[in-house]
Amino acid sequence: MLRVAEHWCGTDTGLQRRANEDSLLVRSPLFVVADGMGGAQAGEVASSVAVQSFSDGLDDSSDPEGSLIARVEQANSRINELSRTNAQHAGMGTTITAVYVGEQDVFIAHVGDSRAYCLRDGEMLRLTDDHSLVDELIRQGKLTPEEAEEHPQRSVITRALGPEATVEVDVRSFRGRPGDVYLLCSDGLTTMLSENELLELLVSHGDLRDGGEALIAAANAAGGKDNITVVLLRLEEVLTEAERLADGHTTITAAPSQVPLLPRERSGPPNGKTELSVDAPQIPLQQPSVAPLRPRRGTPAPQLGRGARVRRRMRRLRAPLAVFVVLGVLAAGACLALQSVYFIATNNRGLVTMFSGVPYELPGGIKLYSSEYVSGVSASSLAPARRQALLDHSLRSEGDAAELMRQLELGQLSTP
Repeated sequence: MLRVAEHWCGTDTGLQRRANEDSLLVRSPLFVVADGMGGAQAGEVASSVAVQSFSDGLDDSSDPEGSLIARVEQANSRINELSRTNAQHAGMGTTITAVYVGEQDVFIAHVGDSRAYCLRDGEMLRLTDDHSLVDELIRQGKLTPEEAEEHPQRSVITRALGPEATVEVDVRSFRGRPGDVYLLCSDGLTTMLSENELLELLVSHGDLRDGGEALIAAANAAGGKDNITVVLLRLEEVLTEAERLADGHTTITAAPSQVPLLPRERSGPPNGKTELSVDAPQIPLQQPSVAPLRPRRGTPAPQLGRGARVRRRMRRLRAPLAVFVVLGVLAAGACLALQSVYFIATNNRGLVTMFSGVPYELPGGIKLYSSEYVSGVSASSLAPARRQALLDHSLRSEGDAAELMRQLELGQLSTP
């Protein structure tokens, strides 16, 4: 099971703004960043209302996606109502990026151009798409990422909380791993620093506080044109209560005449190996206090001593133990193999999804795959030829599958 091992947050007005209209909420396992916009203090009001909608956590942790959507929609309704009923708040709005860490997956709700990233194995993975004019042009192939960095309308966003009575929310899930570092930030950071610069600063500062402060300082050094907000969190793996009990040893007190020799399976380290051990209590042998009787015809031979019985049972258990060990090694190898291959298909909502494992299901509903990343692209929006080529369940490496997903979301996949 995953949990947040540590987190850090910071916000800065920047060098060219008089007020800070960013807001944030850090209430593990829930983290939110909002970047307000509007005249006077309207932007500050909008972002504050947005994060306050998450102050009580999620309504249903068993359905993080649905709960995140409900909170964002609630925030949008409140901001829209305030903007219509108060002249000082007219036209205000805000972005929002919310991250919830579940037992295995990280869930993201997103509107606007604030961002979420994952630092994993020395690579920076972008988990959100900007709802901005230049990003829309990039996805349409009308603008390159390099051209977008200098575009005069780079800050124009196409979707936000508040301007309309309803809002479309991007919600995605991402399979977390121990050691992952997640970054949530407002565009005051990403308009000043490239993704390579973000990666270099985080990798060179192992401590989250040092890394976060370095990011803010670098954004200000680059011009600090907007408010800068940074939230960082690191994941770790912990054992559940059931896993802790399975990992411990159970002591069995046996009567002198009982010799428990049942093999007990013990959960091994995270590499998936399984060990088998045998509890065989050492029972001291006592010398008989009287001379042994001579066997007579018709009289059963004396019974074997306890030590002999133990040795006999141990010999009988050797073959089953060997079988269990071999099966454990094979199972561990199969688990590692399933975790190293990926394929692309659709989830139950028709969204293009990256899965780890192989696309098969065993009797009893046992799936040999699990969802790793859910895109915001519906399979129905793809050209038939592209859809058939992309969703053919071909097994791929993690890098190949992730690159295809990135190209898909940037609109860079052309029809073959």
